[in-house]
Amino acid sequence: MSSKAYPIAYLTRIEKFSACHRLHSPHLNDAENAATYGKCNNFHGHGHNYTVEVTLKGPINPVNGMVMNITDLKVAINTAIMSTMDHKNLDKDVPYFKDHVSTTENVAFYIWQNLQNVLENPSLLYEVKIYETDKNVITFRGEVTGTD
Repeated sequence: MSSKAYPIAYLTRIEKFSACHRLHSPHLNDAENAATYGKCNNFHGHGHNYTVEVTLKGPINPVNGMVMNITDLKVAINTAIMSTMDHKNLDKDVPYFKDHVSTTENVAFYIWQNLQNVLENPSLLYEVKIYETDKNVITFRGEVTGTD
């Protein structure tokens, strides 16, 4: 019994979206929030022009030569990211952030979960990378720790 080997490729789609937020944890008092988040705890919030890279990892299909049709990936990204987050106040317009601080780490996790829900083959999702600024970058690869 022989099995055929297929080359593995990484497919990345890059999108940009704009959103505002305020870093403020309900688990901290006002003084602790100010000390933890500094100017990012501004009562009126602040905005970012985020760049997000969604990377899939999978075998190159021998029939169509693709890991995934890029058109299908664009639709998934529009559903999971752009329609829910672009030009939104993350804390007020995205229900997930009512209970989670809208740090870029949590934004990456939220995007990962949304993509898992809309991709036809979620096992292809390899990485979500978000550039909050030119100097602040978060990468999430679906790894979790602990039991609660």
